[in-house]
Amino acid sequence: MKKAKKHAPIIEAKDLNFYYGATRALSGINMTIRAQRVTALIGPSGCGKSTFLRCLNRMNDTIAGTRVEGKILLKGEDIYAPEADRVFLRQRVGMVFQKPNPFPQSVYDNVAFGPRVLGLTKNRFELDEIVERSLKQAALWEQVKDKLKGDALSLSLGEQQRLCIARVVAVQPEVILMDEPASALDPIATGKIEELIAELKREYTIVIVTHNMQQAARVSNDTGFFWLGELIEFGRTKKLFTTPKMELTESYITGRMG
Repeated sequence: MKKAKKHAPIIEAKDLNFYYGATRALSGINMTIRAQRVTALIGPSGCGKSTFLRCLNRMNDTIAGTRVEGKILLKGEDIYAPEADRVFLRQRVGMVFQKPNPFPQSVYDNVAFGPRVLGLTKNRFELDEIVERSLKQAALWEQVKDKLKGDALSLSLGEQQRLCIARVVAVQPEVILMDEPASALDPIATGKIEELIAELKREYTIVIVTHNMQQAARVSNDTGFFWLGELIEFGRTKKLFTTPKMELTESYITGRMG
């Protein structure tokens, strides 16, 4: 799979509306996400951040009564086109959830799961290489290399979340979606996840939902501010946090609203 050129557009949302039944949760979203950058989505609870994130790999399809208007393009291809392959899409656009969700299997089998299902390897040697490489990319190899057959659920919460990241990178995605990946973690584990994000963006495009504006400022290159289902402002993180264009953005960032 050809890699997107660094900082080239990789995902484009065009006039995106999203509905839960008759309720419109997203209204007229236009956003361009660029390759090998970290894009943060901020805003109060219920403003549409996670809904938008889940639109990017069609996770919302699992919810009855939802529908989408407009387009989301992945490298120019409409991911909601009738012929689009959702399984292939979710290989290309992986998801890390708010709470670590390792499978009740060994550390090795968690990371090997995707490559096995998708047939990415020809033999055990290749699979071993993918598992080791993925755990190294997730900054977890040194902690688990001597207990690969151990129960993944015996790891600390921070290690479990990094294992989930290793599971995502094992299938060689282009984009990694992270829905508040550190909200369930202690400050030390949160710091490790943030360091990991900085490393991962060298190879992957990352979109992260966070309620923590300091975290958004630390880890992201670009930030989108959502309010009541609308994208109020989107731009370079430093500029958005220091000289926002919209009064509502400034009010939220300074704590006067939200």
